[in-house]
Amino acid sequence: MMEQYLSIKGANPDCLLFYRMGDFYELFFEDAVQAAAALDITLTKRGHHDGQDIPMCGVPVHAAETYLSRLIRKGFRVAVCEQTEDPAEAKKRGSKSVVARDVVRVVTPGTLTEDTLLDARSNNYLAALAQVGGGASGGMALAWLDVSTGDFRVQSVVDGSVAAVLSRVNPGELLVPKRLTERQDLYDLFADWRDELAIQADSLFDSVNAEKRLKEQYGVAALDAFGDYERAELSAAGALLDYVRLTQVGKVPHLSPPRKLNAGAIMEIDQATRRNLELTRTLSGDRAGSLLDTIDRTVTGGGARLLANRLSAPLTDRQAIEARYDAVGFFLEQAALRDDLRAVLRGAPDLERALSRITVGRGGPRDLAAIRDGLGLTASIKDLLGKNAPLPALLAEAERDLGVHDVLVDRLTRALADDLPLITRDGGFIRAGYAPHLDEVRNLRDHSRKLIAGLEGRYRQETGIDNLKIKHNNVLGYFIEISSRHASRMGDAFIHRQTMSNAMRYYSPELGDLARSISEAGDKAQALEQELFDDLIGEVTARVAEIGLAAAALAGLDWAAALADLAEERRYARPKVTDDLSFRIVGGRHPVVEAALARDGEQPFVANDCDLSRDRHLWLLTGPNMAGKSTFLRQNALIAVLAQSGAFVPAEEAEIGVVDRLFSRVGASDDLARGRSTFMVEMVETATILNQATERSLVILDEIGRGTATFDGLSIAWACVEHLHDAARSRALFATHYHELTALAERLPSLAPHCMRVKEWQGEVVFLHEVAAGAADRSYGIHVARLAGLPAPVVARAEEVLHTLERGEQSGAVTRLIDDLPLFQAAAQPKTAPGEAADTAPHPALEVLEGIDPDDLTPREALDALYRLSRMLKDAD
Repeated sequence: MMEQYLSIKGANPDCLLFYRMGDFYELFFEDAVQAAAALDITLTKRGHHDGQDIPMCGVPVHAAETYLSRLIRKGFRVAVCEQTEDPAEAKKRGSKSVVARDVVRVVTPGTLTEDTLLDARSNNYLAALAQVGGGASGGMALAWLDVSTGDFRVQSVVDGSVAAVLSRVNPGELLVPKRLTERQDLYDLFADWRDELAIQADSLFDSVNAEKRLKEQYGVAALDAFGDYERAELSAAGALLDYVRLTQVGKVPHLSPPRKLNAGAIMEIDQATRRNLELTRTLSGDRAGSLLDTIDRTVTGGGARLLANRLSAPLTDRQAIEARYDAVGFFLEQAALRDDLRAVLRGAPDLERALSRITVGRGGPRDLAAIRDGLGLTASIKDLLGKNAPLPALLAEAERDLGVHDVLVDRLTRALADDLPLITRDGGFIRAGYAPHLDEVRNLRDHSRKLIAGLEGRYRQETGIDNLKIKHNNVLGYFIEISSRHASRMGDAFIHRQTMSNAMRYYSPELGDLARSISEAGDKAQALEQELFDDLIGEVTARVAEIGLAAAALAGLDWAAALADLAEERRYARPKVTDDLSFRIVGGRHPVVEAALARDGEQPFVANDCDLSRDRHLWLLTGPNMAGKSTFLRQNALIAVLAQSGAFVPAEEAEIGVVDRLFSRVGASDDLARGRSTFMVEMVETATILNQATERSLVILDEIGRGTATFDGLSIAWACVEHLHDAARSRALFATHYHELTALAERLPSLAPHCMRVKEWQGEVVFLHEVAAGAADRSYGIHVARLAGLPAPVVARAEEVLHTLERGEQSGAVTRLIDDLPLFQAAAQPKTAPGEAADTAPHPALEVLEGIDPDDLTPREALDALYRLSRMLKDAD
C-alpha cells in the first residue's frame, strides 16, 4: 500500500494527497504533519519507512468538503485519490493485492465547484496571464473563467493596465508562466497577488497548441465565429483550458466559448480607485458596507453574480447602457409583474452551478433536481412576461432564451424521488414506478429483509431465547447474537462465529443463503439506479447549451427586477447618458451613506448638485473636516459607476457623458512592505491619475499634498490643479484645505470654486453638508478637534497658536509683529546721553532684520528670528 501511495504522491508533489482508505481520506508523512496543523486534527503514526515512524492523519469521507474548504482557504492544493476498483476484484488477483487507486481530481482555489466551498453570490474565477513576444513590449492578455458556472472571457492588456484588470476580475487563482515572473517590472504586481499565484511551465502557454486545444474543445475548424483573438489571448485561454483538464483529470465542465472584451468597452477603474470607492468590498475586505451590498436586492445566486460583474465593469457603449435602463424601467413601471416575478425567482435553484457539477462528473441527485426545478419555473415566467408584451429588447431576449423544457422537466419529475440523497451511492433517489425492472429488484431486496425479520422470530421460538437478534456489520455480514448465558440453548444447526464480553454470535447456512440474496438484490438495485442516473445525466448534458441560456436568462431577469425594486424604494432616477462631456447631477446622494442613515433612523441625507459642464469642468472644493467633502466626491463617482453599469442612480436627475476612466485619490494609507510612506503612496496614485486621465475621464482628488510640508504640499496641489485644467482637461472634483488655491480661479477659466456650508451658532459649528458656490474662509479644524475630545487646555492653546499663525501668514507679518513690541520700539531709537549728540550708527538688530525676507520664512523660522532679535536687544541693554 505504501508503495502505491508513494508512487501517486510522487506524481503530485505540490499537493496534499487525500488517499482513500475505506470511509476515510488518509494523509501520510509531511502531508499529514501539515494537514494536522492546518485542520487542528490529531496527528498519529502507522508503520515505518526507512526506519522511521510514518506520520498519519485522516478525515471522514462524508465530511471531506468541510476540511477541503479549510485547506483551500489556507493556500493548499489537494489531490483526491479514490479507489478505482471493487475490493473484491483486488482479492481475485491475490491475497496481497492492493485495491487500484488513482487521483480523480486536484482541488485548487480556482477550480472549485461544490456549493459548500463557494460563495453563492460571487464568481470564483481562475485566471491566466500570458505574454507573446519578449520583454515589456510583448503582447499580453488575461483570460479568466469560472469553472462553477462556465463563464469564460479574455482581454488584451498592456503593462500599465494589468493591475486594474486583475482588481476587476479578482481571481481566486492566477496562472502565470515562469518566464513572466522573472520580469523585474512585474515584481510588485505579482507581490500583490502572491497568495493567488500559481506559477506554471512556459510550455502550458504555447499559443499554437492553445489554438488547437480551443478548436478541439468547441468542435470547430476555426475560432473566427467566436472572435478575432490575438496570439496572447489564445495563449491565456488555452492555458486555462489545459489547467482545467489537468486538475479535473480530463473531465472539462461546460464552458461557454471565450468572449473577448474589446479595448475601451468598459469603464477602466484602477486598483486604488476600486479600493477607495469600496465598490464590492470595503477597505477591511468585507462585503457588508460596500456599494454592492447596499444595492443588492437579487433573490438568486446567478442574479447576484451578474450584479457584481456589471457593477465591477461599467459599460461605455451608450446604446447598451440604454438597453439596460429600458429593462429596469419596465419593471419599475410594472410593479405587480415585478413582485410576481421575484416571488417565482425566490424558488429558483442555482442552475449554472448544478449544470457545471453535472458536466464535470460530480453531479448528484440533488443537482438533477435543481435542473428540474429551475427549468420548471421557466414556463410560468414566460407566461408572466407574455401577458405584458411588448417587452424591451433585453427582456424579450431573455424570454426567448428561457426556452421550452417540458419534456426534460417531465422526465426528471417522474424519475426523481421526493427525498433525495446527496450522493448516488446512498441510493433510493429513483421514484417507485419510474423503472419497473428496478421496482422488481427492490421488491426482492425489501422482501428478503422481511424474511430476515421472519427468520429472527422463528429462531426465537425454536431456541426459547426472547432477546435473540439477527444483526449486520461490514465485517461479519449477517449474524445471530444472543446473551452469553443462553449459549447452551443453541443447537447444532447454529455455528459459533464470535465471542463478545457479554454476547455470543452465531451463523446458520439458512441465514447465509438469505444474506446472499439480500446482498445480490441490494447490489443489483444500486447498479440499476446508477444506470438510470447516468441516463438522466446524459439527457441533461445533451441540452447543456439551452439550459445554459435559460440560466443566464433567469439571472438577467433577477438583475433587472432587483434594480427596479431598489429604484422604487430609494427613489433612484433613470440617468441620461450622452456621448458628450457633460456631467450634471441634480440632488445627488451617496447610496451607502443614505442607506446607513435610513437604517439607523437618523436625519435624511442632504442631497447636492454637481455640474462639471464644459466651461466649468473642474470644481475646487474647500471646507472644514467633517463637513462632507469626501462624501460629496465619492457619491458623484459612485453615481457614474451605477449609471454606466445600467442601474438607476440616487439623484433627482443625472446627465452623464460616457466616462472612459474613473480615478480616485481619497483617504490616507501606507505601504510599508514596499517601503512607501503615506505621502509616497499618495504621490504614486496621483501620478497614475495625471499620467492617464483624459478629457473623458472623471477624477476625484481629496487633500493632495497634505502629507508633506505646507509649502511643498501647496505647490504640488497647485501644479496638479493646473495640469487637470490645462493638460488632462478632465471632469474633476478637487477637495482641499489649501484656500490659497481659490486664487487660481482668476486665471483658470474652467475652475469653479465651491465650498461646504458651515454655520456658527453660539460658539458652536454646525455642518450643513451643503455644497455652495464660492470658497471657505477657514477650516474649523480646532472645532473638529474639540468634537473629537481633545483636552480643553490643548484646544485653548491651539486657538492661541492659530491666532498668532494667522496673523503671521500675512505679508510682512514678522516686521509688524516686531514693530508691535515696545522693547523693539525703544531699542530702535538711537541711544544718546544727556547733552551728547545722537549716535547715527544703526543697531545690530536692525542689520539682522534687514537681511530677513518675511515671505521666505515658515512660521517656526519667523518665531526663531523674533527670539533672536529679542535676545540681541536685551544683550544691548
